[in-house]
Amino acid sequence: MSGQGRHALRHPPRWHWILLLLMLPIIAFSLLFEGWTTHEVDGARTRRACTSPIPRSADDGSPVLRVTDGGAETAQMPRRTAALTFDGGPDPKWTPRLLDLLRAHHAHATFFLYGTQATRHPELVRRIRAEGHEIGSYTYTGGDLGSASHLRSHWELSLTQTALAGAAGINTRLLRLPHTTTADTLCGAEWSAARRASDQGYLLVAATQHTRKPPQGVVRQYSHTSLGYREAAKLLADPEVDRFTTVTEGLGRSPLTAPATLPERVQGKALIWTQSIGHTFARAMTWALGIAGGLAALRLVLLTALARVHVRRRHRRWSGRRALGEVTEPVTVLVPAYNEEAGVEATVRSLLASTHRDLQILVIDDGSTDRTAEIAGSIGDPRVTVVHQPNSGKPRALSTGLRYARCEIIVMIDADTVFEPDALRRLIQPLADPAIGAVSGNTKVGNRRRLLGRWQHLEYVLGFNLDRRMFEVLECMPTVPGAIGAFRRDALLAIGGVSDDTLAEDTDLTMALWRAGRRVVYEESAVAWTEVPSTFRQLWRQRYRWCYGTLQSMWKHRRALIERGPAGRFGRRGLTYLALFQIVLPLFAPVVDVFALYGVCFGDSAQALGIWLAFLVVQMVTAGYALRLDGERLRTLWALPLQQFFYRQLLYLVVIQSVVTALLGTRLKWHRMQRSGTANQQLLKEPVPQPTTLSSK
Repeated sequence: MSGQGRHALRHPPRWHWILLLLMLPIIAFSLLFEGWTTHEVDGARTRRACTSPIPRSADDGSPVLRVTDGGAETAQMPRRTAALTFDGGPDPKWTPRLLDLLRAHHAHATFFLYGTQATRHPELVRRIRAEGHEIGSYTYTGGDLGSASHLRSHWELSLTQTALAGAAGINTRLLRLPHTTTADTLCGAEWSAARRASDQGYLLVAATQHTRKPPQGVVRQYSHTSLGYREAAKLLADPEVDRFTTVTEGLGRSPLTAPATLPERVQGKALIWTQSIGHTFARAMTWALGIAGGLAALRLVLLTALARVHVRRRHRRWSGRRALGEVTEPVTVLVPAYNEEAGVEATVRSLLASTHRDLQILVIDDGSTDRTAEIAGSIGDPRVTVVHQPNSGKPRALSTGLRYARCEIIVMIDADTVFEPDALRRLIQPLADPAIGAVSGNTKVGNRRRLLGRWQHLEYVLGFNLDRRMFEVLECMPTVPGAIGAFRRDALLAIGGVSDDTLAEDTDLTMALWRAGRRVVYEESAVAWTEVPSTFRQLWRQRYRWCYGTLQSMWKHRRALIERGPAGRFGRRGLTYLALFQIVLPLFAPVVDVFALYGVCFGDSAQALGIWLAFLVVQMVTAGYALRLDGERLRTLWALPLQQFFYRQLLYLVVIQSVVTALLGTRLKWHRMQRSGTANQQLLKEPVPQPTTLSSK
């Protein structure tokens, strides 16, 4: 359907897609950088075994050395002097306590900091600097430079300098290699890394062997932990130490920290922002994964558990209907049509072939510019009436049809829907109960031969039809689909007919019936075949309208949440379910895929793939159960894994676009899908007399 009604006002907003395209590279780079800097990738986490000892010139027990081509220059602290050094950090919990401890003893120390931690806690770096302590490099991530590539080693050192420039406006030439303690641990590949660092101007600091104790001079190595705090406090209380100082001050050297230049400080600030964005997104991704996983698991539990309840109730339901008697009343079928020449004949002929023969079929031609009216008029059955009206949209076409309807039972369908012979009779049977105001039929995908059609087939079976079974058990069916639905005429008139307030007139109509106190049920045995979009562009337009229209309907009927009776039951169950599982879950669900990709690249690949495969297996089992309930073949399941990579992403983007559109208050125009008449191949062709033709103005 297409129309020039109240929603054909403005195009949907597009500026936020430009903003998203600009933000995505920043987010992607930040996440990649976060993955690298949090030590979740690269072989540098594990130190290689030593294959050769350090040169004799360096193995004299001295903790400070500069590596040269011929060996090493070493130095050690003077007698009764201790240089306290703290590796790692800054840590938001223990670094402030260590600083307080040092201040209480009027002592200074050297802090060898991670670059990545410096970007996360720049205020602590500034406090360390302001309180007179010395700052050295502990590399950016703490990776083993002996195991790392030359490029990785270069980045570990240079990024630390950039981080310190951004955090405290300084550069440092003091370095402690991670995974080393005393000088003799700088063996094998570590010695090569130490030599490269010395070539760049770094002074390497190890720790003094613990066999050397005051009053000899020592360099002690502690961590930013409770153990490091206790050991430092113990040394600070040692009466044999006269002086607690920094490394360079203890050696009588000039400081090896210098002010950073303005470009270096700017680069440092940019690094801090990049690291902050990446860390924030990584943490948010973890939370989002928990939310998405929890909601997805809850939805699957609800769907499968309540579908089983629906199956058990089915036999009791049919027994109750037999007690009420079979519904044999005449039925008016409304077929709104705009440029539906490809499928309208198949639709009407499938209705004429119905086992329920007492029909009034109204084809409402909504100002079509093709041969829709001509084809419908040429079918030639007295039960078929063609009504003409100017192009006004589907809701007004249905309202026009209601004015011409002669029967108390109204069936509304789309002009591309093909009914099975017994579908109409089965569809109206629940209306034997006077409390029921509407019945939803079982819509199946007719054009499912291509991959896109198979994906939509799985969505209809797993999503829509399994949802409807659950909604019936909970008594909160939110939508009678426009493709196949039966209504009581008096119920429709009581709510003022079909409204054009929203783009999802079927959802709006169903919610209005609940608020009027009428029940809505699902009849799975009433099967009709519909044609689904055959291109991604058509699918986007259709789902965008559906999603946006659903949001409009939810907002319009939001007061159902506080009402009583059937309306309140529908509001608290139906609207809550829609909000959680059709809005919130799709907004968070993409993080499952992003987390899997992030984990494969930077974390435990097996664990990340395991989580993703677990989601897939649960979906496969649920989809298999849904296919079985619908009497469909399980072989379609092969398309489900592929659906996770392409189809789901499009539906997530549809929800995002719809939510943005709703928040901006933009009104959309109708988008009509191009039909090809492939809903079903079984068409009834029988020569019958001329139809009736009317005109509505």
